[in-house]
Amino acid sequence: MPTPPADDLLRIHTYAAIEPGPRLLVMGGVHGDETGGTVGIERLKAELDSGALGLARGWLTLVPVANPMARLLLRREGERNLNRAFRLRAEPRDYEDRLTNVLAPVIAQHEVLLDLHSFESPGEAFAMIGPRDNPGPLEPFARAEEEGRLALHIGTPTIVEGWLDIYAAAIARRAGGATPSEDEIDYGRGTNEYIRNCGGYGVTLECGQHRDPQAPEVAWQAIRRTLALLGMAPLPRGLAAHPPARPRLLRLRDVTDRLHEGDTFVREWATFDAVKAGELIGHRHDGSEVRATADGHIVFPNPLARVGTEWFYFATPSERVLG
Repeated sequence: MPTPPADDLLRIHTYAAIEPGPRLLVMGGVHGDETGGTVGIERLKAELDSGALGLARGWLTLVPVANPMARLLLRREGERNLNRAFRLRAEPRDYEDRLTNVLAPVIAQHEVLLDLHSFESPGEAFAMIGPRDNPGPLEPFARAEEEGRLALHIGTPTIVEGWLDIYAAAIARRAGGATPSEDEIDYGRGTNEYIRNCGGYGVTLECGQHRDPQAPEVAWQAIRRTLALLGMAPLPRGLAAHPPARPRLLRLRDVTDRLHEGDTFVREWATFDAVKAGELIGHRHDGSEVRATADGHIVFPNPLARVGTEWFYFATPSERVLG
């Protein structure tokens, strides 16, 4: 685990090659307890600073700790979740608003974002991508092919899509079926949604469980593969461009909230645990059962979720073809 910084200074490191090329931003530590991405970024920075790695073209920016307050506290948030309601504010209300006002212009200067995260429950690393190309009002997008190609090259065994659709549906359900307001949906938008709105594209890499000793290696390899894919730096010897096995693609279909502190899982679930239709997942505090609605996979199970927030997500295989 990296040593917590001694202050809440936001450190942004930019490297520019003489030859023009892609503008890549790599971020870690959006959540303070997610340290693997930070270690991977710091390893890459050391390679650049020592001359062991050069930049052939383009512009690379590294942000090892995107939320310094949360890192100082070694917890997920400073005052709120930085990866929600990510937009500029003329009148910032909290620490994360002020931080967003610094980070958002940095993101807008780039065309590709690799955002490094990890998660609480056991499970393997995976990548998350955005919507398919569409002109719709929720998240219009026209660079799905490039984003999918990046996710493939990062090399995780699983790729997940469908975040903002499910988030909007969850808001509507909590409101009894009412159409969510733009402000309500806006809370589901984070760093990757922001760069898509600016005309770029981005991939979230979940590097594994917070305490997984392999998470920093997963992060570093993903950065090196991204640089190679974009023609910015060669792959290190021995590191394949991406694994030979094609990853599975899952689509988030639903999210179940924790409604009471007495809501409990029937066992310790790991991200991507398979369940059969009708299989028992948990119990509500009143004894009622929570069962799988179809064959699929548990994603982001959180037995300690705050009441009224996401308890677990449910995903099924996607018919989408990447690459």
